[in-house]
Amino acid sequence: MTSGRRTQLTDELYAYMVEHNPPPDAVQRELIEVTRSKFPQSAGMQVARDQGPLLAFLVRLTGARHIVEVGTFTGMSSLAMAQALPADGTLLACDVSEEWTAYARQAWADAGVADRIELRIAPALETLAALPQEPHIDLVFLDADKDNYSAYWEELVPRVRQGGLLVVDNVFMGGGVTDPDATGSPAAIREFNERVRGDKRVESVMIPVADGVTLARKV
Repeated sequence: MTSGRRTQLTDELYAYMVEHNPPPDAVQRELIEVTRSKFPQSAGMQVARDQGPLLAFLVRLTGARHIVEVGTFTGMSSLAMAQALPADGTLLACDVSEEWTAYARQAWADAGVADRIELRIAPALETLAALPQEPHIDLVFLDADKDNYSAYWEELVPRVRQGGLLVVDNVFMGGGVTDPDATGSPAAIREFNERVRGDKRVESVMIPVADGVTLARKV
């Protein structure tokens, strides 16, 4: 069924789309399986199959050399982005879990990109606040605790260079953002989405990838 130019993304169409995107490599496939096996209750936090290729594409498209990721989990998104970086590129990964990121470290090593990634285990707001103030970040991927999205945004935007890109995951919150009476994380993301829409420092688009992704370019 279509509405105007919008095509309903059925399971069959999603599978077709995934088949026509770059497939996960051996290390990525192993990380998907390990995450599902070790963390079955949390595996949904791993980026979707269509997001890894998109993130890698955006790294190459923008020519990013310095990436900051907020929320690493078991490392699929950072793996995909680091693999797309040039050999001298860097990725700062922010997380609070040694347990989850132990699997990320192994995957990065297996893929030969561990030397491009610096993992900081600490509250991300502390890590971001300690970064140099001048605009130096080429690309951001934000996929962490939703209640702090607005606070992360305010630390990150001034540090992104002109023309740099911020990629924000879960801006749909499973559709909860459409509820004006939402509470908790859906309410926080609803407020965050309004903040981004009104932020004159960026131009942004929201796209229906996975649980909603916002792409914001620093102007």
